Amino acid sequence: MSHDGVGPRAVTRSVAFLTAGVLAVPLLTGCGSSDEAGRPLARQDVARADRASVADGGTLRWAVDAVPETFNAFQSDADQTTAQVAQAVLPSMFRMDANGRPQRDADYLESAKVVATEPKQVVLYKLNQQAVWSDGREIGAADFAAQWRALSGKDSAYWTARNAGYDRIEKIERGANDLEVKVTFGRTYADWRSLFSPLYPKDVMGTPDSFNDGARRTLKVTAGPFAVKKVDRKKKQVGLTRNPRWWGKPAKLSEIVLTAVPRDERTSALAAGKIDLAEIDPSDAQNVDGAARGTAGPPAGTGPAGLEALRRWALAHGIDPAGGKDGDTADGKARGKSAGKADDESDEQSDEQSDDEADDEKKSSGEKARAKLTAAIAEWQSRQKALRAFEVRRSLEPAYTQLALNGAQGPLADERVRRAVARALDRKELAKAVLKPLGLPAEPVGSHLALAGQDAYADSSGALGDQDTAEAQALLADAGWVAGGPVKEKDKDKGEKAAGSAGKKESGPDAEKPEKGGKPEKGEKARKKDDDGTYIVGEDDKAAGDERHDAAKNEAGGHRLAQDGKQYRQPHRGGAPGAYAPKGTAAPHADAALQAGAAPKGTAAPVAAPAKALAKDGKALDLRFVLPSGPGSQSLEAVAERIAKMLAKVGIRTEITKVSDASYFKDHIASGDYDLALYSWPASAFPATDARPIYAKPRPAADGSLTVEQNYTRVGTDQVDQLFAQALATLDRDEARSLIRKADSRIWAAAGSIPLYQRPQLTAVRKNVVNAGAFGFQTPVYENMGFLKKGAKAAGSPARK
Repeated sequence: MSHDGVGPRAVTRSVAFLTAGVLAVPLLTGCGSSDEAGRPLARQDVARADRASVADGGTLRWAVDAVPETFNAFQSDADQTTAQVAQAVLPSMFRMDANGRPQRDADYLESAKVVATEPKQVVLYKLNQQAVWSDGREIGAADFAAQWRALSGKDSAYWTARNAGYDRIEKIERGANDLEVKVTFGRTYADWRSLFSPLYPKDVMGTPDSFNDGARRTLKVTAGPFAVKKVDRKKKQVGLTRNPRWWGKPAKLSEIVLTAVPRDERTSALAAGKIDLAEIDPSDAQNVDGAARGTAGPPAGTGPAGLEALRRWALAHGIDPAGGKDGDTADGKARGKSAGKADDESDEQSDEQSDDEADDEKKSSGEKARAKLTAAIAEWQSRQKALRAFEVRRSLEPAYTQLALNGAQGPLADERVRRAVARALDRKELAKAVLKPLGLPAEPVGSHLALAGQDAYADSSGALGDQDTAEAQALLADAGWVAGGPVKEKDKDKGEKAAGSAGKKESGPDAEKPEKGGKPEKGEKARKKDDDGTYIVGEDDKAAGDERHDAAKNEAGGHRLAQDGKQYRQPHRGGAPGAYAPKGTAAPHADAALQAGAAPKGTAAPVAAPAKALAKDGKALDLRFVLPSGPGSQSLEAVAERIAKMLAKVGIRTEITKVSDASYFKDHIASGDYDLALYSWPASAFPATDARPIYAKPRPAADGSLTVEQNYTRVGTDQVDQLFAQALATLDRDEARSLIRKADSRIWAAAGSIPLYQRPQLTAVRKNVVNAGAFGFQTPVYENMGFLKKGAKAAGSPARK
């Protein structure tokens, strides 16, 4: 969905949004001072050190998700590594501070301010006189003008992913001298600080050909503390080196090497000494923390009892040289083999093997098993020793995870049902389950449009209300959903579904099939299986004792963290775990998937059941909860199971369906083929610009299709659209902040998207690396990163103070 985008804003942020209709909404004034924004819930954790304490030279090896397909951050296939490179090698007029607010970058700008509002808005940029491109040319008005023309949306020959803000510019011209750039807007634009960050040279932006292809494989001309040295796609590396023409404080590092390392291989790469810094998952963070604390060694002992103790110690530490269950380990196989032979001797009265020979074989097998275990333990201990050179730096990512409700059809098209779902959720419990085990502040997010610390933030959740089971049930009753009502039998021939999203059973070669000879998991007999292979949460066919057993089992979770895994952080922030939407994933105009009635494949087990399910017009209140199924998706599944249990308490059945990572957004979220879904979106310092397409009311197109932009739930209101338009059109920052907060209150009241918790940011870093780690809101300062001098000390971690 991890987790952030491409630069502060190049990755389009998306969140679900649904209609508000005519509601009595409390807290709609949205007024109040900027003090309501408060401070970030967690500070950045980067082992801060002054530059005098940082050694000159060295190469920082940094794990990333992928080598980017393009280095042009304004193209649709730009990814997180594109953003990272842009931050290190290109100018940005404004960068984010520790509170997620834009601040002028003095290395490029002496000043930038609005110098006229009538008859039109004019912004005057005064550039740093030392600012030059790596080819020696001064940064100037020609670069600003080229970027405006490329991103204005007026020339379709430029294959751009977005043009927000640039489409409001009327002209760009040189000011009183070469260091001044005057930008005149045709329409007032409050978020003008969002523009020209990053700024590309006119060599890239000047023509459609250079824009489309000139920066895809590398960046030849740059203007940052680093420059692109080499892109090696075979080795999956991007090398950055000091920019000799950099006029600011010189970079402490000689080089930064960005290496693509899959999330599930990063701990091994750290232990092998291949990388120095990597964002990791909660389970890997536990491993690094455990290595730092140390652990008691394996038990000593001889004979079968000693071997069994050693085996249990190994399994407790995740070590199993046989790669199977208890019965599959080497000693288990040896015991089974010996027992089998003994039975044969008894049954067949064979003298082929004497008792002494059998004992010798047992002893030999035990010795082999011990030797294999000992070798595996030695390897594990070596790995743990290597990991002690690292520490986990932790903060909260500038992004939040939400529950999205599809209001395009089915029960959730009724606003009362959406509000009932929201009122059934205990958001504090969900935040606590995810964040508390990681030692991070466990506070639910109170805004769709900003996070704590950002200027626009205010907790507007009161517009909807806190968790209230009685109120949720009352809303459902008002919407006509009756407990224990009659339910029509499903027509298997026609594939008739319950009241949730329509769908048909997957078939053909791509449909998931159970493994041959596979046995149901423990407790699976108590589950009611639907026709299409999914399991429904909320079927009331269990005995009470079974429900308590299953609930206890799921609460325990086998020591699984509620947020375990990489939280949907593929290159475009949209592959698997964490559910960042892919950049540029606009919803289809014609809602083809909905019209086709396609349903996802996959299964998941129920976690709870209400006393009585709800029904209306002969259909049960079933909601299809779609989740990704790839590596690391356990985190979302754990949260989904908690949500399902909360919904079950008010009579809502939940069918959890897992689909492939590749199809999760494209085929389900973006196409509207889901009822409930979990995914995360990065926060923006410019919500009036970035949130508008996400919450925009869908509009009918000339061909009869629906233009939804990035409103994946396909419901919006004229009121919210107007508030965003007004916020964009005022240069009064207090007024703009008030309008944004009003818009957020109405979004809360609509209950189309329920913010849950701010995402954790966990980074494993070599202990002597400073000014790098979990950056939180702040744009990294690449020139200050480096290795600590011997004898010098860095500031302590805020997470451990």
